[in-house]
This record gives sequence, structure tokens and C-alpha cells, in this order.
Amino acid sequence: MRVRSVMVWPLVVALLVVAGAAVSQEPAESAKANDETTSPAPETGNASKEASGKSTSRAKAKTKKTKKAKTSKSEAEKEKSSDSKVKTEKATFGGGCFWSIEAIFERVPGVKSVVSGFAGGDVPNPDYETVCTGMTGHAEVVRITYDPKVVTYEKLLKIFWSAHDPTTLNSQGEDFGTQYRSIILYHNEDQKEAALKSYRELTKAGAFARPIVTQLVPVPPFYPAERYHQDYYRKHRTSEYCQMVIVPKLMKLKHVLAELAHAQ
Repeated sequence: MRVRSVMVWPLVVALLVVAGAAVSQEPAESAKANDETTSPAPETGNASKEASGKSTSRAKAKTKKTKKAKTSKSEAEKEKSSDSKVKTEKATFGGGCFWSIEAIFERVPGVKSVVSGFAGGDVPNPDYETVCTGMTGHAEVVRITYDPKVVTYEKLLKIFWSAHDPTTLNSQGEDFGTQYRSIILYHNEDQKEAALKSYRELTKAGAFARPIVTQLVPVPPFYPAERYHQDYYRKHRTSEYCQMVIVPKLMKLKHVLAELAHAQ
């Protein structure tokens, strides 16, 4: 189990709808080009040969840079072309420890990427240790990029509801604190309406023994967690936490995906 130092703030959370969506921008990763160095021409007693050698060296270096620039441009155009072929959308959920939620959504067909991070608080660029104090107001969440032609937002919602207990306030299992609250952060009005519809259907059907306390809010700025949190299950499959907490949820996911496939 994870040992965390948390201070639980009382939070009265029902299904909270806040108007106005603040769309966040994910920090873009910039690639640094490797500096190319050119070895000086070997010294000779002939000044004209030395000058010629330096001129040839500079010409070769210029040619290399030109080829490299063309290659980078080609790769960029290829990546842009690839992105244009598949129009993806984003979804953001929080349901306790992001290690678990990330592992679950990574295995859903149609999901392109899942990033663990923080959202919903007052402190910009928080780190994990600060969020664990419960003082920042942030929740542990995952940012999902998916292909809507393969998996719809409604299906992602069904997986979200089944991936955690949405009736426990500010806690999931052995994890306690507002950072573990159940939360849906919608990116547009369609997602908001889909979440509300899903909530009402579950409530009407009595799907849970207790009332759902999931928070529903427009997506605020999203801050990716530290690198060691990303792909946690893949890196630590044999750890006690993964075996005791994540593996049972992944087993349950298989049944949920089978049900969704059968319902099509």
C-alpha cells in the first residue's frame, strides 16, 4: 500500500456543476537539437592547404546541417500528417490513486495515451509531495487522449464508474484525502451533459448502495505528475500495491469491456 501524509479537509461534494469551462493547455515538450561540432583541419606547413581544408570542413558541416534540417522537417510533416488522419479528443477523470486509473484506461481500445497528473486546485505547477498534504486543493487525475471513432466518451464514463467507488467522499480504499476525491472534469458541454445523463441513469437504477458524491466541474489547468508516476503499473507490476489494488481492477475491467462489446 502507498504510505502518504495527508490532511483531510472537509469537502461537501455532491454532483457539482460549475459553469464555464477553462480549457487547459498541456505543457509541450521541446526537443533540443544536438550541437554538431566540426574538427579543425589538420595543421600543415602550407597556408593554402590549411585554408582549403577549413573551407571543405565548413562546407561539409553546412551540408550535414542542411540534411538534418530537411530530415527534421520531413519528420514534423509526417507527424502532422499522422495526427490529421486521426482526430482525437480528451477526457479527464479522477477516482483515487492515479496509478490505478491510469493502468485501467491504458488498456481500453481506442485510448491513445493516458497521463497522470493533478487538477482542480489553487497552486500552479504542484509536485506530488505538496499535493499529498491536501493543502493545494488538487485531485489526482488522468488526462486521456482517445479516438472517438473507436471508443465514445459515454463508454469511457462507464469504465470510470466501474473503476472506483464514486460513493466514498475524499477516499478510495486505504487512500484518504481530498486529492483522492471522485471527479469528472468535462472539456465541453457535450461531455457535461453525457456525465449528467450517466449519473442520473445510475442513480435511478440504484447501481450503488450509497449516493454518488462525484464532483462534476469544467476542466481547469492540468499539471502532469512527475515522470516516475507515469506508466506506474507497467514499471512495478510485481509490487505489493499493484498486485493487491490494481490487478483486481484490471480483472474487473475485462468483464466491463466484454459487456460494452456485447452491448454494441
